This record gives sequence, C-alpha cells and structure tokens, in this order.
Amino acid sequence: MQKEYWERVVGYAIERVKQGLTPNPDVMCNRLIKFGAFEELIGRHYDRCATGHYATTVEKDGLVWLGTAKDPVKDQTDFLAQLTYEQLRHTIFPIGHLMKEEVRQIALDAHLPSARRRDSQGICFLGKINYNDFLRKFLGEQEGRIIDIETGKVVGRHRGYWFHTIGQRKGLGLSGGPWFVVKKNVRKNIVFVARGWDTDLQYGHDFRLADLHFITANPWHEAPTDIPIQFKIRHVDHFLPGFITLDEKGYHIHSDEPIQGIAPGQFGCIYDADHRICYGSGEIGL
Repeated sequence: MQKEYWERVVGYAIERVKQGLTPNPDVMCNRLIKFGAFEELIGRHYDRCATGHYATTVEKDGLVWLGTAKDPVKDQTDFLAQLTYEQLRHTIFPIGHLMKEEVRQIALDAHLPSARRRDSQGICFLGKINYNDFLRKFLGEQEGRIIDIETGKVVGRHRGYWFHTIGQRKGLGLSGGPWFVVKKNVRKNIVFVARGWDTDLQYGHDFRLADLHFITANPWHEAPTDIPIQFKIRHVDHFLPGFITLDEKGYHIHSDEPIQGIAPGQFGCIYDADHRICYGSGEIGL
C-alpha cells in the first residue's frame, strides 16, 4: 500500500505544511491507510480486524463508541478520532484494557521477540529520517526573519517557516531564551517568537475546529452551549477540561486552564466529561 500511503498521507502532510499549518500525519494514516486502504484491500474479507492500539470500544444506546484505554499514558484515541463508524465497528482492541507493563509481561511470558522493544515514537512515515530533512527535500529552504513579537525587532534568521510550528522552543538557534514560536506569517515568510517560560503569548484559552468529525454520532440532541467536555490538542498523557459551544462560526472550545501551543492544523480531540468516550476530532482553524 505504498502508493496509497504516499498519495493520501504524505501528500496531505506536505500540503498542510505549505499552508503554514501543523499537520498530524499519524491521524490521517490511521483513517486513510491502516483502517482505510487496508480495509479496502484485505480487511473487508474478515469479520473483525484486531489492532494493537491502546483504545477500547464502548456499547451505548445500541451503538459502538470509541473508548479510552486503561493506561492514560499510552491512550491512543486521539490518533483514532478521525475513524468512520464502519471502521470502528469492524475493529477490536484486545490490549486496551491493559496497562503497558502488563502487555510487556504477557509478551515476555510468551517469549515474543518484541517483548523488550522500545516504544515507537515520531511520525509514522519517517522511520529514522529527520523530519526537517524530509521537509527540505520537498519544500527546499528560504531564508526569513525571526521577529520578537513584543518588540518588533529581528532576533534571528530561519530557513523557512515550514520548519517551525506554534509552541516550538528547540531548534531556533536564539540566545537569551527560552524563546517560543507564537505566530507565523506565511506570505512574508516570518516566524514570530516570544521570550520567557511564563510569557502569556504561548498560551491561549480558546480555539475553533474547522470541522468536527463525529465517529459514531453527534452526542448532543441540541446545539451545545458551554457543555463540559475533556479534550486534547496533541498526544499527551492527560486530558484538559473545557466547554464546547456551537455557534454560527462552528464549534468553539474554551478552557479556564491555559492551553500551551495551540497550533492550527493540529487536531482537537473531543471527549465526554469523564474522558471515557472519544466523540471525534476536528482540525484546529486559523
């Protein structure tokens, strides 16, 4: 499925980066390849497909919902939140009710060669390839200014806005930091930064979802107004409390807690108030 992979996932990632967004190829790989192209070619011939993702399924109201894993650190529902209902209904997650150390022990007891293998990290399609080298191959380099957003002064140079994402700290090559990327001007190839661990400019309390994809069904019978939820905007080991509202501009998420590094293009993943069920996700808008 290499051809499908490069056309559907890599093409998506490159196009989003060119737009100044921060894509999540792993999310789209699950929907389009592992549960998409695979299902079209092979999976449809079988009653169920089992996968090693840390997730569960929950039966409620006669429907199947994506449930979070027992292990909050390994929970991967944010990577699965773009699945369709048919994809979810056809899948079982046999390790979702186990902690990671329990899975390791089962593998050791069974003498599996992968029992002590290190956890995979990074972007699915890169392997051992450096992400910036990958972007450089397809988008090249173009020198631009790094500007302190508070003073307007040029504090450094970069090789292309596509190498930088909102909330980034490392790799800027600036002294006197810490510095954080807080904004980008794609048209002028400018990266804006703010200095200090406690700068409010790297935090926000609100974001919008360009389009909220519901895996199973819309859980709200009426348009939600300040409905309590839990959410994630990146793959972390905890959920954030917030409120969801639907207005004329779409779905709006607010949290009383500060949210670090809200990056347009990433996926906002929405859960019920007990973070037991994952409703779906949507791309964070500009």
